[in-house]
Amino acid sequence: MRFGVVAVVLLLAAGCRAPSTEDWLRQLKDSDVVKRREAIRELGARPGEAGSVVPALTEALGDESSYVRHDAATTLGKFGPDAKEAVPALTTALKDKDHSVRVAAGAALKRIDPQAAKNVGGMPARDAMHGRP
Repeated sequence: MRFGVVAVVLLLAAGCRAPSTEDWLRQLKDSDVVKRREAIRELGARPGEAGSVVPALTEALGDESSYVRHDAATTLGKFGPDAKEAVPALTTALKDKDHSVRVAAGAALKRIDPQAAKNVGGMPARDAMHGRP
């Protein structure tokens, strides 16, 4: 009887592994916005994996959902200078049609590359964030 209980517990534990970074990267492509946002949140908790996470988050800046774009920008900021490759995409996001995305992109730029945030295309980042020429 004891062996049977131990065997069941071991089998259950084997199927209950935590999702890997690869799992979250796949979920970032899901058709469900809520699942994509969940993936972004979880990927943001993996700073040691910036090499695989930052490109995926950078790509998410082009998502159809402004919520996903906002979350991707915010999460890229958490990676700080390790997300330097996202600076061009974040600079583009400063012109996003959604105000919250522009603000998140500006905040992320400040954390990733403060100099780039100061002089985005020759204008102060705060003006770029608000869509002012």
